[in-house]
Amino acid sequence: MSRILLALCLLAAPLGAQQLPTALDGWPVVELTRKARANGEVWVGTYGHGVLVHAPGATAWRRIQRDTSTRALSWNFIDAIAFGPRDQVWVGTIGNGWGLSRDDGRTWRNWAYAELGPEWQYVAPRSIVTRGDTTLIGTADGLQLTVDDGAHWMAIVDSTGPAAKGPADRVLVALPNEYVLGFGGYTSVAPGDTGTGYHLVRLSGNTTAHISLAGCLAAESAAACVLRTERTMVNGPPPGTGNATVPAPDARPWSPPFARPIVNPANVHIDQTYRYGSTMGGNFQPHQGIEFNNADGTPVMAIGDGRVVWSGPAEAGALTVAVRHDAVLTLPDGSTRFVFSVYYHNSALRVAVGTRVTRGQVIGAVGNSGRATNDHLHLEVHASPVDSVALVVDPAVRFPPHSTNPELWIAPIPGTGAIAGRVMDGAGKPVEQARIYGIVKPLPQETPFAFAETYGPRNHSHPHYGEHFAISDVPRGEHLLRVKIGDAWIERRVTVVPGELTWVEFRP
Repeated sequence: MSRILLALCLLAAPLGAQQLPTALDGWPVVELTRKARANGEVWVGTYGHGVLVHAPGATAWRRIQRDTSTRALSWNFIDAIAFGPRDQVWVGTIGNGWGLSRDDGRTWRNWAYAELGPEWQYVAPRSIVTRGDTTLIGTADGLQLTVDDGAHWMAIVDSTGPAAKGPADRVLVALPNEYVLGFGGYTSVAPGDTGTGYHLVRLSGNTTAHISLAGCLAAESAAACVLRTERTMVNGPPPGTGNATVPAPDARPWSPPFARPIVNPANVHIDQTYRYGSTMGGNFQPHQGIEFNNADGTPVMAIGDGRVVWSGPAEAGALTVAVRHDAVLTLPDGSTRFVFSVYYHNSALRVAVGTRVTRGQVIGAVGNSGRATNDHLHLEVHASPVDSVALVVDPAVRFPPHSTNPELWIAPIPGTGAIAGRVMDGAGKPVEQARIYGIVKPLPQETPFAFAETYGPRNHSHPHYGEHFAISDVPRGEHLLRVKIGDAWIERRVTVVPGELTWVEFRP
């Protein structure tokens, strides 16, 4: 855990409570949410370690995780916790739905893929609230509301999402945007308020919705449910962690040739939990691209000029566009690479094979077609030694042979830079799926960052850099990085400069 994250955990600890464990299973504990219960217990949701519970007077933390029992948590990545009036405990996860326990976390009733389908599985940070018998859950695909502990649900969505209702019996089209970023609190409108007030719900597109739970439940009226919406400030760069203004000694020239495939006011930030090469701590297959979580129908843009070479279903039926770009990559030895960008999971395709496209042209729309667990764009960039579409898009191939990390190809968010490097063992060989802790990266909050991972055998370095990992949109300033190689932790301090690529290497 970075020193900053550890300090935040300690500052948040209640008086008299034992210090949160700094490590479990050999890995640092990264806290995502913390909630105090009426009986004095403190419940902490973590990244990959489940829930930690500290009772008054206890000498140790109780751990609740995915394999605690036959009816355990659905997932160990917990970013939301709420308590009901009859000792109910609700938890929300990053990527595998939510759960309810009525016996202090010993057993759970879960709503995951089998109950939710391809959407609703990304619960926004700290976005489960209870008020009386009503429970409201905010996700990347809209709101779910229940008054009977999940026996029945109401889905509150935008105009593109009513068909994707998940477990809901009723669907209310009321939101201007279904991608929930988080909750902002409750405002009472009368003395002794019993539910006539409203919750603030932050949405993508720089929008805040004022949600009346009573209005949503009482009528199929969008106006009664969403009292009003308002625009907030446009997305800006993440807050800096320092004031570095001059190139650092380890900064390298970096000129990404491509733009982002999503533009403001939609969510321009890369999903932080499942980057290129990531396995989310060994839980998933090595990822072949990066993801931009957005509401269904959000426009998808070409990242650069080129010609469409694929437009249609691809792996697992995902609606896909592939563009062969005009420029080729020339390497120092004189060899060349053909560069392709590929856009998966669209809900609609806007271009046909053979179409000339320019940077920023709309080519598709965000969706969840194919193998997906929420509405998002999956972007890949390939650097192929031959001009072969089959080596880039093949419905039967899950691990294309020339994929590279898109974060090294698209320009970073203004005010940020990138960190890339290598992690090697004592023999000088790459350490696969090593975890790099200590990068402080606050945005996007709805997919919290815990660690970067080095590539596995299914991933490939950029032909120019030969890196083992890369992460962009990193705030300027100093970052203390830590990597475990064998049984030893190795530290490196790096400085990030906006618009620059900072290089770092780890060896025993």
